[in-house]
Amino acid sequence: MTTSPIPQGHLRSRSFLQTFANRRMAVMLPLGFASGLPLPLTAGTLQAWLTVAGVDLRTIGIFTLVGLPYTLKFLWAPVMDRFVPPWLGRRRGWMIATQLGLIAAVAAMALAGPGDTPWILGVLAVIVAFLSASQDIVFDAYRTDVVRPAERGLSAGVWVNGYRIALLVSGAAALVLAESIGWQSTYFLMAGLMFVGVATILLSPEPSVPAAVPQSLSEAAWGPIREFFSRSSAAVLLLIVILYKIGDAFAGTLMTAFLIGGVGFSPADVGVTKGLGLGATLLGALAGGAAMTRLGLIRSLLLFGVLQAVSNLSFMGLAWAGKSYLVLLLAVAFENLSGGMGTAAFVALVMSLCDHRYTATQFALLSSLEALGRVFLGRPAADLVQAVGWAWFFFITFLAALPGLWLLWWRLRGDLNNLPTQE
Repeated sequence: MTTSPIPQGHLRSRSFLQTFANRRMAVMLPLGFASGLPLPLTAGTLQAWLTVAGVDLRTIGIFTLVGLPYTLKFLWAPVMDRFVPPWLGRRRGWMIATQLGLIAAVAAMALAGPGDTPWILGVLAVIVAFLSASQDIVFDAYRTDVVRPAERGLSAGVWVNGYRIALLVSGAAALVLAESIGWQSTYFLMAGLMFVGVATILLSPEPSVPAAVPQSLSEAAWGPIREFFSRSSAAVLLLIVILYKIGDAFAGTLMTAFLIGGVGFSPADVGVTKGLGLGATLLGALAGGAAMTRLGLIRSLLLFGVLQAVSNLSFMGLAWAGKSYLVLLLAVAFENLSGGMGTAAFVALVMSLCDHRYTATQFALLSSLEALGRVFLGRPAADLVQAVGWAWFFFITFLAALPGLWLLWWRLRGDLNNLPTQE
């Protein structure tokens, strides 16, 4: 009696389902949700509360500095690599500590409110931002340490979905809730939702192979840098990290100004497209992560990077077409879909570049380098639009994406293929 061979397609499908349906992957969505929930509470949602409370615009402007810990988090990341809490291990111990701290701090924001002394609320918001940035450090390190190489893309896609859903809950949904139950109750509710993170952390698995812990704070601070630059391709890898999403970031710096002032859509139109864009981003991140289980890291980076670059040309077409709702919907859907796929691949790339001894510090440093484009491209983008107009601006953002893709293609058969991207 002979046994019929299992079709290759069935094997691949079973392999994909096994990759998706395991304990490591199951915790990614709620942990991504826990990571994203605090951000709007110290940014857009907080600004809305201050505005409704009648706080003057200058004070509200000062409150924008609350987000500074997110850009400086690499400074204290070595502490989270070096020291191991006496509960739940190096990663989960820090995760539970920051999550419980966030619950208390957000609840304190609810109790304080703007009142006559908004600076108290400001101090509490800084504490929330610091704890949230610290949580992001250790969450990124945990995800990198716990998932297997073949799961990196999919785990990043699932995580991004949880993160984006959280932004919607503590952003748009919180604003709607505040209208009916008040700001204080809304912030208390958001603090309560963070217990989702606590429960998930308690149920999360430990990495299968615990990494060595740096022996000193000095090693935790300088060891990640020495280790990274000991690699023969360190400079090229850094350039790829900086350049991979720079075209996407360049095009996005003035997107709302383009849609309203450049083409003539109403703020309501833009709001609707943002909802469409969120859905497309979620779909793109998940689809990109799933595709990476078959394509591998490098092919995915190239394919998704090309799609990201070409998506900028869709807004060039919108600039030529003028106020066309059809072109707007197509451009926004394409841009966010490809952006979500590119984000999943980029996060997987950063994960693959981290040494498990120094995951927290190296991930924080590399992700901060990628964020430079979003921080510093606003003014050059405005000058460029004034010089060449919107259509040629988007063409130049397409060109800006090409150097990173060329570097990827150049290293396709080089050191990048030696990264531990697959098992």
